[in-house]
Amino acid sequence: MDHEGAVPLAELLDERRQLLDIAFWVTGDSGAAEEVVAETYRRWYALSAPERGCVTAPRAWLVRVGGDICLSRTTLPGPRAEHAEVTGTAGTATERAEPTEPAGLAGLADLARGSLRGRRSRPTTAERHDTVVRAVREACATEDPASLASLLAPDAIAFFDGGGKVRALIDPVHGNERIARSLLTLLARRTRITLHTHSVNGRTGLVARCDDRVAAVIGLDVAGHQAVQVWVVLNPDKLRSWNQQNTTGHH
Repeated sequence: MDHEGAVPLAELLDERRQLLDIAFWVTGDSGAAEEVVAETYRRWYALSAPERGCVTAPRAWLVRVGGDICLSRTTLPGPRAEHAEVTGTAGTATERAEPTEPAGLAGLADLARGSLRGRRSRPTTAERHDTVVRAVREACATEDPASLASLLAPDAIAFFDGGGKVRALIDPVHGNERIARSLLTLLARRTRITLHTHSVNGRTGLVARCDDRVAAVIGLDVAGHQAVQVWVVLNPDKLRSWNQQNTTGHH
């Protein structure tokens, strides 16, 4: 992990792919592999924050846990329902520990709408919104934390929605400097990551691709000349439609 628990996007995808590959190799079934990986991440989020902080090699921890889940599925007798019962307790505990999973980008906006009330004293035009988003993209592309922080309101809030399917930040990130560092950490390794402007819920947002695959969609709420809210969707389930369509028109 890098800044305050943020993980580079390329590393998140590589980690998930490794877990899926191992699970598929053991189970021989893509659906079962997805279930194993989902359970693996559920157990990760079931850990308390101090417990996660004590894990010095998170990927190795996830591989070990995923391997244990695979072995339990292949060695335990009985139908799949019995296997589910074995992991059910851990899953239930994790569901309580996982962050709320809103229904897509619009859901994330609804989740934080209350925090934006009273902060839109200077509503921005569509043109100004586009200008700020493009400037954010440029600051991310040049990996300039000071420039990026200046484009965010001092009391800005960022949400990272991994849906429990990748090792994303759990708690909202507050403050322009912390958000800037978290975003730059996420978008590191520029040789594999490309960032483009794209329509997101009818307004200009950002789409990050890793090896030509959409790996994150970033929406921003702008008030005046700064972004006051950032939400980053990393949940692979929610990004599936982005990877199925031909997302043209990026810049």
